Amino acid sequence: MSVPKDLRYTKTHEWMRREGDVAVVGITHYAQDQLGEVVYVELPEVGAQAAAGEELGTLESVKAVSELYAPVGGEVVEVNEHLSDAPNLVNDDPFGEGWLVKIKIAEEGETLDAAAYEKLVAEESA
Repeated sequence: MSVPKDLRYTKTHEWMRREGDVAVVGITHYAQDQLGEVVYVELPEVGAQAAAGEELGTLESVKAVSELYAPVGGEVVEVNEHLSDAPNLVNDDPFGEGWLVKIKIAEEGETLDAAAYEKLVAEESA
């Protein structure tokens, strides 16, 4: 399981990469593995307000529907338009082309470093 050291993580299995005052957000390798093949992604509109820890969208897989939560609060400034035609990018490249949204950060949320996230996953998998 891949857990890049340069990212921040949430207890609900989202990752966040800071690019200046913008957070790029996606789901972790563990999350996409648990979901199975993602077949549909519902994301907020650009301009929507996100609150840290609140629901931001949903991911539908062949197994289940899962909520996506915002790791930070702020304004959604971009959504990954490629996912409407290729939701499988979430599975194929969760830390790259499978990113979900970009949020201009107005409020920090509770996030974990890679070591703390790996420990969380190990506890959940035990």
